[in-house]
Amino acid sequence: MSKATNQIPGEWARLEMSERAGAVRFSVHVRPRSSRCSILGVREGALDVALTAPPAEGAANEELRKLLSRVLEVRRADVNILVGVSSRSKLLEVNGTSSSTVRELFSKAKR
Repeated sequence: MSKATNQIPGEWARLEMSERAGAVRFSVHVRPRSSRCSILGVREGALDVALTAPPAEGAANEELRKLLSRVLEVRRADVNILVGVSSRSKLLEVNGTSSSTVRELFSKAKR
C-alpha cells in the first residue's frame, strides 16, 4: 500500500482528539432538530453532528450516543458525555477504540 491510501483526509486530521487508557476523547458540536441524523464534518476542531431529536429531556444526547456507537462500531455504553450534557458543545469519551480508527470511521460516515 502506498502512503497516500493510508492518510486520512485533511478535514479529519483537524479533529482534535486525545487518547488515554483505551479511550479517545474529542469535542462535539450538536445541531438538534435537523432534518436528518448525520456526521457533518469538523468545525473548529470539534466533530459537527446533525441530530433529528430535540434537545429536551436528553433525547438529543441519547440520539448522539446511538449515532456514534453505530458509526464507531462500539457499544452505546462505551460512548460517554463527560462535559456539556445540556449544551450544544460537548466533550465525549469513547472506550475501546483509537484515534486513527475514529478518524477513519468518521471519514467513511460523513454525508
